[in-house]
Amino acid sequence: MHSLVMKSRSLRSFVEFGMRYEVKCLNYKEMMNVLKIYSAPLQGFTEAVWRNVHSTVFGGVDVYCTPFLRYEHGEIRSKDVRDVKHESNNVENLLPQIIAATPDEMHPLMELLANEGYRNVDLNMGCSFPLQARKKHGAGLLPHPDMVAELMKATTGYPDFTFSVKMRLGWESKDEWRALMPILNDTPLSHITVHPRLGIEQYKKAADIEAFAEFYAACKHPVIYNGDILTLEDIRRIESEFPQLKGIMIGRGLLANPALGIEYRDGRELTDRELCRLVQQMHDAMFCELSQRLQGSTQFLTKMKPYWEYLLPSLPKRLRKPILKATTIEKYQSAVTEALKGDW
Repeated sequence: MHSLVMKSRSLRSFVEFGMRYEVKCLNYKEMMNVLKIYSAPLQGFTEAVWRNVHSTVFGGVDVYCTPFLRYEHGEIRSKDVRDVKHESNNVENLLPQIIAATPDEMHPLMELLANEGYRNVDLNMGCSFPLQARKKHGAGLLPHPDMVAELMKATTGYPDFTFSVKMRLGWESKDEWRALMPILNDTPLSHITVHPRLGIEQYKKAADIEAFAEFYAACKHPVIYNGDILTLEDIRRIESEFPQLKGIMIGRGLLANPALGIEYRDGRELTDRELCRLVQQMHDAMFCELSQRLQGSTQFLTKMKPYWEYLLPSLPKRLRKPILKATTIEKYQSAVTEALKGDW
């Protein structure tokens, strides 16, 4: 009995020490202001399968954002509903995003998320796709401060929710955000993510760091930076220039280098061979998941090939081309295996 008590006390002491150590580490991170890494919502790419596999194989991402939910033609697409279902998601921190121009469009989306047990939601005011912008969705909403004010006012009708915003500087003028700032500053928000481009630019011009700095200085809320983060050096540069940032959101950079989050966490870049080994694991896991959901080679190849438009930008053209040109799953798999040997 005495030995059992001693073992029990020893185990308790060990657990308590571990808890104290973990808290100390967390406090250390807070003091050092280690930035949170957010995975950006990218339509057609960062859906549940990608998120789940990425978090398992790579990790290094603190929060995964879903591609936006939208209410159109009197309904929410079943595909989008499935993407936010808890049974579809294994990631620890998932932030659902919605896109709406009016409180009436917003309501059914909020109702769905409330029923699914979510209590955090991100409002998309940054989507630059013309089809959405013409409906005053996403960045198309930015030239209309009165509509933004109505949407922000509508957030007070959901007291159980914490809201955040993802936006651009404007639709066609980099000063459009100035008219919105008093509205945003007066709205309780957990953070604002800023992609310092215009909607009409989409991704064509370089991110406007000077304009972002002005927004950063004027905003009362915690700010997350998004745009042109492709390397570990890019993260460090933004971290150094804006030391009070809440985090950095990475979109195309994570598609190109899925290890970017762990490279920041561990403070070193992976070698090509290390990266290829992990990409192979991620690819195989996605292949397994998607082959059960998609019917036939056409659906599968249509889904998987677009990732290779971004993935591993240093991959030689002679190895990328056979992947993009493959007409059967067998040819595709063979080309992927050859590319991921990592000896190029």
